[in-house]
Amino acid sequence: MPAFTCVDAAVPPPGYAFAWDGALPAQGASPGDASTTADGPTADLSSPWSTDLSAKLYRIDGWGAPYFCVNAAGDIAVKPHGAATLPHQEIDLMKVVKKASGPKSAGGLGLRLPLLVRFTDVLKHRLESLQQAFDVAIRSNGYGSRYQGVYPVKCNQDRYLVEDIMEFGAPFDFGLEAGSKAELLLAMTCLTRARPEAFLICNGYKDEEYITLALIARSMDLNTVIVLEQEEELDTVVETGERLGVRPVIGLRAKLRTKHSGHFGSTSGEKGKFGLSTAQILSVAQKLQRLEMLDCLQLLHFHIGSQIPSTALLSDGVGEAAHIYCELARLGALMRVIDIGGGLGIDYDGSRSGGSDMSVGYGLDEYANAVVRAVMLACDRKHVGHPIICSESGRALVSHQSVLIFEAVSSTTTKSEPSSSIWPNHACLLDELADDAHSDYHNLIAATLRRENETSVLYAEKLKQRCVDHFKDGILGLEHLAAVDAVCDLVSKEFDVADPVKTYHVNLSLFTSIPDFWAIGQLFPIVPIHRLDQRPVVRGILSDLTCDSDGKVDRFIGGQSSLPLHELERGGGYYLGMFLGGAYQEALGGLHNLFGTPSVVRVSQTDGPRCFAVTLAVPGASCTDVLRAMQHNPEVMFDTLKQRAEECAGGDAVSCALALAHSFDTMPYLVFDANGGYSVVSGVDEEGTDGMSSYSDGCGEEGDQEWESMRCLSV
Repeated sequence: MPAFTCVDAAVPPPGYAFAWDGALPAQGASPGDASTTADGPTADLSSPWSTDLSAKLYRIDGWGAPYFCVNAAGDIAVKPHGAATLPHQEIDLMKVVKKASGPKSAGGLGLRLPLLVRFTDVLKHRLESLQQAFDVAIRSNGYGSRYQGVYPVKCNQDRYLVEDIMEFGAPFDFGLEAGSKAELLLAMTCLTRARPEAFLICNGYKDEEYITLALIARSMDLNTVIVLEQEEELDTVVETGERLGVRPVIGLRAKLRTKHSGHFGSTSGEKGKFGLSTAQILSVAQKLQRLEMLDCLQLLHFHIGSQIPSTALLSDGVGEAAHIYCELARLGALMRVIDIGGGLGIDYDGSRSGGSDMSVGYGLDEYANAVVRAVMLACDRKHVGHPIICSESGRALVSHQSVLIFEAVSSTTTKSEPSSSIWPNHACLLDELADDAHSDYHNLIAATLRRENETSVLYAEKLKQRCVDHFKDGILGLEHLAAVDAVCDLVSKEFDVADPVKTYHVNLSLFTSIPDFWAIGQLFPIVPIHRLDQRPVVRGILSDLTCDSDGKVDRFIGGQSSLPLHELERGGGYYLGMFLGGAYQEALGGLHNLFGTPSVVRVSQTDGPRCFAVTLAVPGASCTDVLRAMQHNPEVMFDTLKQRAEECAGGDAVSCALALAHSFDTMPYLVFDANGGYSVVSGVDEEGTDGMSSYSDGCGEEGDQEWESMRCLSV
């Protein structure tokens, strides 16, 4: 077969080496007009890059406002005081990572990644912003009562976080909500240091022990309200109160007719998991009246659903509940509090849209104003005094305050590049194909050189399938399959049908640290926390350490199936951050593959040279910790292994024992040498070969020419 010349049309024009599936600026675009279309333009790689373009690409100005931005060094910076943060108060995330993970001999803390960074100032600002939003709405509307929130500890039960909320919320009588006996004990302990007006809201299913504990809290002068989730709980509350000599304060959870669509709306509406119907509410009120305890009924609670998408739906639900509140007051209950529950959403994808579970179409001020106006309107119509407004806005309070930092340690592509040193070998192997497969191979080459796109792809698939069948029949060897794959990959690349997405292997357990992604498809912003002054040149998905096919992140905010990333560099880590994950992820995370909790640092803004101080550092769970959590006995395990090492290792028994002891004491996550351990696994080694054996004998000139023609298409 005659030799073919290289096809010049295969060479991409200057500045167009890569086409994004989203958000890079179009050709000639400036940082101020970077395109963010859903399909994504072709990027002009010859134009200069900037941190502003990175902020637009990753939507940081949307989901990150007002707490996260890109600084001049190309790193993610934290604004601990929101929009009021001064330039010298911004905290560089990379500096926090270096402080936490650096060796102790160099002034670091010696912690291993993954790393959870808590920003106490962000938490304080969120709580104060929520309080301020309601205070402003109450004043501007002439509302006749006040706002007094509670934090639902189920969102994140971390001791220091709950204690911080109690400290920051003390001026506002901020309280706590509990949904289990353990959470109730936690809340009671924290509230002993709070002012007596702070609420202790007792939600969730209850037995006699739970109710006894709640009434004990009432006897300790804690402002405890037992919220009835089921009608039959009333009998237990009344009987236990009589036995303990404690008169309870009772609330009702109403099952509203209002609900919103989507995953987070499934717990609302008439078929919701919790709450009383209108008939049950009337039954409870009548029973309390017969017992001369109607004055004990003082609170109405409801929950429209998490991530309420719009203020229109919010106003509708709050208005319905406010009318129930007024009716209870009309029946003689001593009503004084309306608890609007959770639902205050956050903007995970930066779109400020009410059309999905990943965003909301309002801010704190609009949310508070809608609630105040809806309650006020219903109460004024029925001439009922304005109640205290309570909310359980846990997600909105704690989501922003923590950032999960993890590193990408290697990357792979689904299509590996063949090395020039084995092209003749591939040509020889292809010449050894059976007649029918060899015919497909010739047809593939001819169609490719005629630039017949669809025909070439069909021939490539046909050739691959035929050769797989021959391999299963024992006709072809593994080397033949590799050669066929290589030539078909060249065809795919030539016609831009090859998969350009890389897999970045990250030192993380998705099931431990981002369980909501796996469980309910919740998306969180994931962004490189450095090198944002450089153009990202590849698209990638993230694969975690677990031995589970679900352990990958292949969906990202903005409807993207891959994430713009930078090439990995030898001799240094590539760090990514998962943002807005401060609610639920830590409590829901499990021990899949026995990967435990990450290291944790608590950071506060200071006026020193670093702009921050680490006020708490906790190493991640060790192998001993996770084994003990699953009822294993690490001490017995070590002794057993040590004895076996002494029997089998001879003179190396001491070294084996030391290595075993170290393994029990270390985190289950991987450890890499910063001087070169961050490798890029692409199927090609440093010498430019993929490790295949040489098969050069007997290769015909015709086969060499065919292979050289195919190779030239993608040079």
